Amino acid sequence: MIDEKYAMSQMVSADDDRLDTEYIQYPGETGEVRAYSARPKGAGELAAVIVIHENRGLQPHIEDVARRVALEGYAAMAPDALSPLGGTPKDMDEARSKIRELDRNATVKNFVAAVKYLKTNPQTTGKAGCMGFCWGGSMTKQTAVHAPDLDAAVPFYGSQPEPEDVPKIKADMLIHYAGLYERINAGIPEFKAALDKAGVDYKMYMYEGAQHAFFNDSNPDRYHEEAAKLAWKRTIAFFKEKLA
Repeated sequence: MIDEKYAMSQMVSADDDRLDTEYIQYPGETGEVRAYSARPKGAGELAAVIVIHENRGLQPHIEDVARRVALEGYAAMAPDALSPLGGTPKDMDEARSKIRELDRNATVKNFVAAVKYLKTNPQTTGKAGCMGFCWGGSMTKQTAVHAPDLDAAVPFYGSQPEPEDVPKIKADMLIHYAGLYERINAGIPEFKAALDKAGVDYKMYMYEGAQHAFFNDSNPDRYHEEAAKLAWKRTIAFFKEKLA
Protein backbone atom coordinates (compact mmCIF):
# COMPACT_ATOMS: atom_id res chain seq x y z
CA MET A 1 0.00 0.00 0.00
CA ILE A 2 1.05 3.64 -0.27
CA ASP A 3 3.47 4.38 2.55
CA GLU A 4 2.60 7.06 5.09
CA LYS A 5 6.01 8.61 4.36
CA TYR A 6 4.37 10.24 1.33
CA ALA A 7 2.15 12.26 3.63
CA MET A 8 5.06 13.04 5.93
CA SER A 9 7.26 14.32 3.08
CA GLN A 10 4.47 16.34 1.48
CA MET A 11 5.56 19.94 0.93
CA VAL A 12 2.25 21.32 -0.32
CA SER A 13 -0.96 20.02 1.20
CA ALA A 14 -3.46 18.42 -1.14
CA ASP A 15 -6.07 20.88 0.13
CA ASP A 16 -3.86 23.98 0.01
CA ASP A 17 -6.28 26.87 -0.46
CA ARG A 18 -3.89 28.68 -2.78
CA LEU A 19 -4.49 26.09 -5.47
CA ASP A 20 -7.23 24.61 -7.60
CA THR A 21 -6.60 20.88 -7.99
CA GLU A 22 -8.59 18.16 -9.70
CA TYR A 23 -8.34 14.95 -11.67
CA ILE A 24 -9.01 15.47 -15.34
CA GLN A 25 -8.91 13.45 -18.54
CA TYR A 26 -7.38 14.34 -21.87
CA PRO A 27 -7.47 12.51 -25.23
CA GLY A 28 -4.43 10.31 -25.80
CA GLU A 29 -3.21 7.66 -28.21
CA THR A 30 -4.79 4.90 -26.09
CA GLY A 31 -7.99 6.75 -25.25
CA GLU A 32 -8.76 9.02 -22.32
CA VAL A 33 -5.73 9.56 -20.06
CA ARG A 34 -6.30 10.44 -16.42
CA ALA A 35 -4.16 13.23 -14.98
CA TYR A 36 -3.78 15.31 -11.84
CA SER A 37 -4.11 19.04 -12.44
CA ALA A 38 -2.94 21.89 -10.21
CA ARG A 39 -2.94 25.62 -10.81
CA PRO A 40 -2.97 28.80 -8.71
CA LYS A 41 -6.48 29.61 -7.57
CA GLY A 42 -8.17 32.26 -9.68
CA ALA A 43 -5.30 32.51 -12.17
CA GLY A 44 -5.85 33.42 -15.79
CA GLU A 45 -3.81 32.04 -18.68
CA LEU A 46 -0.63 30.33 -17.53
CA ALA A 47 2.30 28.53 -19.09
CA ALA A 48 1.93 24.77 -18.59
CA VAL A 49 4.25 22.12 -17.18
CA ILE A 50 3.80 18.36 -17.53
CA VAL A 51 5.15 16.31 -14.61
CA ILE A 52 5.97 12.68 -15.45
CA HIS A 53 6.12 10.15 -12.65
CA GLU A 54 8.64 7.43 -11.84
CA ASN A 55 8.03 3.75 -12.63
CA ARG A 56 5.63 3.50 -9.69
CA GLY A 57 2.86 5.40 -11.43
CA LEU A 58 1.01 8.52 -10.34
CA GLN A 59 1.85 8.46 -6.62
CA PRO A 60 1.13 11.19 -4.03
CA HIS A 61 4.74 12.41 -4.22
CA ILE A 62 4.34 13.32 -7.90
CA GLU A 63 1.02 15.03 -7.20
CA ASP A 64 2.88 17.02 -4.53
CA VAL A 65 5.54 17.97 -7.08
CA ALA A 66 2.76 19.16 -9.42
CA ARG A 67 1.42 21.37 -6.62
CA ARG A 68 4.92 22.79 -6.03
CA VAL A 69 5.13 23.61 -9.74
CA ALA A 70 1.69 25.24 -9.63
CA LEU A 71 2.73 27.46 -6.72
CA GLU A 72 5.54 28.76 -8.93
CA GLY A 73 2.86 30.13 -11.25
CA TYR A 74 2.18 27.33 -13.74
CA ALA A 75 -0.66 25.12 -14.88
CA ALA A 76 0.79 21.77 -13.82
CA MET A 77 -0.48 18.42 -15.04
CA ALA A 78 0.75 14.97 -14.02
CA PRO A 79 -0.55 12.26 -16.37
CA ASP A 80 -1.08 8.71 -15.14
CA ALA A 81 0.81 6.58 -17.65
CA LEU A 82 -1.03 3.52 -16.36
CA SER A 83 -4.41 4.88 -17.49
CA PRO A 84 -4.64 2.29 -20.33
CA LEU A 85 -4.29 -0.47 -17.71
CA GLY A 86 -6.91 0.90 -15.32
CA GLY A 87 -4.77 3.51 -13.60
CA THR A 88 -2.10 3.41 -10.92
CA PRO A 89 -2.82 0.80 -8.22
CA LYS A 90 -2.19 1.63 -4.58
CA ASP A 91 0.40 -1.11 -4.26
CA MET A 92 3.69 0.27 -5.58
CA ASP A 93 5.11 -3.14 -6.47
CA GLU A 94 2.04 -3.83 -8.56
CA ALA A 95 2.41 -0.44 -10.20
CA ARG A 96 6.03 -1.17 -11.08
CA SER A 97 5.00 -4.45 -12.68
CA LYS A 98 2.26 -2.77 -14.68
CA ILE A 99 4.68 -0.15 -16.03
CA ARG A 100 6.56 -2.98 -17.73
CA GLU A 101 3.32 -4.03 -19.47
CA LEU A 102 2.87 -0.66 -21.20
CA ASP A 103 3.39 -0.26 -24.92
CA ARG A 104 6.33 2.14 -25.02
CA ASN A 105 5.44 3.85 -28.29
CA ALA A 106 1.81 4.38 -27.28
CA THR A 107 2.94 5.68 -23.89
CA VAL A 108 5.21 8.27 -25.50
CA LYS A 109 2.35 9.31 -27.77
CA ASN A 110 0.14 9.79 -24.70
CA PHE A 111 2.68 12.27 -23.33
CA VAL A 112 2.95 13.97 -26.72
CA ALA A 113 -0.85 14.28 -26.62
CA ALA A 114 -0.49 15.98 -23.22
CA VAL A 115 1.70 18.62 -24.85
CA LYS A 116 -0.94 19.24 -27.53
CA TYR A 117 -3.72 19.33 -24.93
CA LEU A 118 -1.94 21.95 -22.83
CA LYS A 119 -0.65 24.11 -25.67
CA THR A 120 -4.18 24.44 -27.07
CA ASN A 121 -5.98 24.75 -23.73
CA PRO A 122 -7.80 28.11 -23.34
CA GLN A 123 -6.44 28.37 -19.78
CA THR A 124 -2.82 28.33 -20.95
CA THR A 125 -0.56 30.75 -22.80
CA GLY A 126 0.42 28.15 -25.40
CA LYS A 127 3.83 27.62 -23.80
CA ALA A 128 4.50 24.12 -22.44
CA GLY A 129 7.34 22.45 -20.59
CA CYS A 130 7.86 18.91 -19.38
CA MET A 131 9.75 17.45 -16.43
CA GLY A 132 10.08 13.87 -15.22
CA PHE A 133 11.92 11.61 -12.82
CA CYS A 134 13.72 8.29 -13.39
CA TRP A 135 11.43 6.41 -15.81
CA GLY A 136 9.72 9.77 -16.21
CA GLY A 137 13.08 11.34 -17.02
CA SER A 138 13.43 8.93 -19.91
CA MET A 139 9.86 9.70 -21.00
CA THR A 140 10.60 13.44 -20.80
CA LYS A 141 13.48 12.95 -23.23
CA GLN A 142 11.25 10.90 -25.52
CA THR A 143 8.54 13.58 -25.34
CA ALA A 144 11.13 16.14 -26.41
CA VAL A 145 12.07 13.89 -29.35
CA HIS A 146 8.49 13.34 -30.50
CA ALA A 147 6.83 16.68 -29.66
CA PRO A 148 8.55 19.35 -31.78
CA ASP A 149 6.30 22.04 -30.29
CA LEU A 150 7.46 21.37 -26.71
CA ASP A 151 9.22 24.50 -25.43
CA ALA A 152 11.31 23.19 -22.53
CA ALA A 153 12.27 19.79 -21.11
CA VAL A 154 13.78 18.96 -17.72
CA PRO A 155 14.63 15.27 -17.29
CA PHE A 156 15.91 14.07 -13.92
CA TYR A 157 18.14 11.06 -14.72
CA GLY A 158 16.53 8.47 -17.01
CA SER A 159 17.88 6.70 -20.08
CA GLN A 160 18.95 8.69 -23.12
CA PRO A 161 17.29 8.63 -26.55
CA GLU A 162 19.06 7.04 -29.49
CA PRO A 163 21.67 9.42 -30.98
CA GLU A 164 19.87 9.44 -34.34
CA ASP A 165 16.72 10.74 -32.62
CA VAL A 166 18.42 13.68 -30.88
CA PRO A 167 18.22 16.03 -33.92
CA LYS A 168 14.43 15.83 -33.63
CA ILE A 169 14.58 17.69 -30.29
CA LYS A 170 13.45 21.29 -30.67
CA ALA A 171 12.85 22.04 -26.97
CA ASP A 172 15.49 23.69 -24.84
CA MET A 173 16.73 21.22 -22.24
CA LEU A 174 17.94 21.26 -18.64
CA ILE A 175 19.30 17.81 -17.77
CA HIS A 176 19.97 16.60 -14.21
CA TYR A 177 22.13 13.55 -13.43
CA ALA A 178 23.09 11.80 -10.20
CA GLY A 179 26.82 11.28 -9.68
CA LEU A 180 26.43 7.78 -8.27
CA TYR A 181 24.13 6.47 -11.00
CA GLU A 182 26.81 4.78 -13.10
CA ARG A 183 24.54 2.77 -15.39
CA ILE A 184 22.69 5.79 -16.77
CA ASN A 185 25.74 8.05 -16.64
CA ALA A 186 27.59 5.71 -18.98
CA GLY A 187 25.35 7.01 -21.78
CA ILE A 188 26.10 10.68 -21.15
CA PRO A 189 29.12 11.17 -23.49
CA GLU A 190 27.26 9.83 -26.52
CA PHE A 191 24.14 11.84 -25.63
CA LYS A 192 26.14 15.02 -25.13
CA ALA A 193 27.93 14.55 -28.43
CA ALA A 194 24.60 14.09 -30.21
CA LEU A 195 23.14 17.20 -28.53
CA ASP A 196 26.15 19.27 -29.54
CA LYS A 197 26.09 18.00 -33.12
CA ALA A 198 22.35 18.71 -33.43
CA GLY A 199 22.72 22.22 -31.97
CA VAL A 200 20.21 21.60 -29.19
CA ASP A 201 20.12 24.39 -26.59
CA TYR A 202 20.84 22.55 -23.33
CA LYS A 203 22.44 22.69 -19.92
CA MET A 204 23.56 19.56 -18.10
CA TYR A 205 24.35 19.22 -14.40
CA MET A 206 25.92 16.37 -12.47
CA TYR A 207 25.13 16.17 -8.74
CA GLU A 208 28.14 14.48 -7.19
CA GLY A 209 27.47 12.22 -4.24
CA ALA A 210 23.79 11.93 -5.13
CA GLN A 211 22.06 8.68 -5.99
CA HIS A 212 19.44 7.89 -8.58
CA ALA A 213 16.09 9.35 -7.40
CA PHE A 214 17.86 11.97 -5.27
CA PHE A 215 14.94 14.38 -5.72
CA ASN A 216 12.35 12.04 -4.17
CA ASP A 217 11.94 13.32 -0.62
CA SER A 218 9.53 10.47 0.16
CA ASN A 219 12.45 8.05 -0.24
CA PRO A 220 14.88 8.75 2.63
CA ASP A 221 17.33 6.12 1.38
CA ARG A 222 17.96 8.11 -1.80
CA TYR A 223 16.89 11.68 -1.08
CA HIS A 224 19.77 14.16 -1.20
CA GLU A 225 18.50 17.44 0.21
CA GLU A 226 21.27 19.70 -1.09
CA ALA A 227 21.13 18.28 -4.60
CA ALA A 228 17.33 18.29 -4.65
CA LYS A 229 17.06 21.93 -3.60
CA LEU A 230 19.68 23.06 -6.10
CA ALA A 231 18.09 21.07 -8.94
CA TRP A 232 14.69 22.55 -8.09
CA LYS A 233 16.07 26.09 -8.03
CA ARG A 234 17.68 25.57 -11.42
CA THR A 235 14.53 23.97 -12.82
CA ILE A 236 12.23 26.81 -11.85
CA ALA A 237 14.69 29.42 -13.11
CA PHE A 238 14.86 27.52 -16.41
CA PHE A 239 11.08 27.41 -16.77
CA LYS A 240 10.82 31.11 -15.88
CA GLU A 241 13.22 31.85 -18.75
CA LYS A 242 11.95 29.42 -21.38
CA LEU A 243 8.19 29.57 -20.79
CA ALA A 244 7.88 33.34 -20.45
